[in-house]
Amino acid sequence: MTVFLVIIVLALLAVTGWQMSKIFELSKGPGAESSAIANDNDNRQQAKLMLWFMIFLYIGMAYSFWHWSKLYLPESASEHGNEVDTLMFISIGLIMVVQVITQALLHWFAYKYQGKKGNRALFFADNDKLEFIWTIIPVITLAGLIIYGLFTWSDIMNIGEDEDPIVIEIYAKQFSWQARYAGEDNTLGEANVRFIEGINTVGLNVNDSYADDDKITTELHLPVGKKVLFKFRSQDVLHSAYFPHFRAQMNVVPGMVTQFAFTPDITTEEMRNSEYMVDKVKTINEIRKENSEALMAEGEAPLDSYEFDYFLLCNKICGDAHYNMQMKIVVESEEEYNQWLSEQDEFATVMESQE
Repeated sequence: MTVFLVIIVLALLAVTGWQMSKIFELSKGPGAESSAIANDNDNRQQAKLMLWFMIFLYIGMAYSFWHWSKLYLPESASEHGNEVDTLMFISIGLIMVVQVITQALLHWFAYKYQGKKGNRALFFADNDKLEFIWTIIPVITLAGLIIYGLFTWSDIMNIGEDEDPIVIEIYAKQFSWQARYAGEDNTLGEANVRFIEGINTVGLNVNDSYADDDKITTELHLPVGKKVLFKFRSQDVLHSAYFPHFRAQMNVVPGMVTQFAFTPDITTEEMRNSEYMVDKVKTINEIRKENSEALMAEGEAPLDSYEFDYFLLCNKICGDAHYNMQMKIVVESEEEYNQWLSEQDEFATVMESQE
């Protein structure tokens, strides 16, 4: 109750102060200058502040690029990724050039053409030449970016008949991923959520012969240099399969199959040994060591040492445990991939073992 009364008193004091200031303004003579109208001195101060803000803006921008550039992803681990990175950096470069020029002009004009008593601004209703320039330049620039992006997207999405990619289904559900590999026929069996029962967790049709040699795993292995066609299904809500190191992402939509293809070109081991990743892992492990010392001082178990791995992440907020929806990806030689795949059980074998 006391707190409530204090708040009421403070509010009344604020209202009283505001009313007294209004009375003070009204008590001035008719020739007095109103503080609500900017004078030449106010305009000079605001004009100088605009220049200082421009300097602060550019210093902050330069610092941000320098300080946070270490958080960029490493080089792309897929063949198409370099094209995606090039498109992104072209877009960033164009935006930065336009931003630097327009912001500089905005702040400089605010200073140069500051308000002065007696000055009147030049006014004209329209200028066809100016309107043409500031319309056609963005149109040409955006058209160029869009056309370049469409060609890049087409190269990524179009799969030639002679490429014979490996077909893998990525199955999403709250809050995990499963991978389904087509067998020797490289054809996935029929699947539907209505077929989910017991250990048949991805809903394969047990009566479809194409499903017999499918292999279901909780870890994704990919052969380096071989194109992989991913087909995505969701059991429950909208997910998004995000492969950050491969510059690939595709929405996983309930009730439909989406697809995306890429060719991994850097193995997990090669990425681990890259200069960027060696430095990053070293930094992370130094932080973990400090945190482990604090944990052990409290009688808790220390953190494990960090080792880089590729991961498939969910990039849609799909529920409470969305942050932890991930699946390890291993990119390896074709021999290692074939060896690993041969060790995985076929769907028909798994179902027979449960009978």
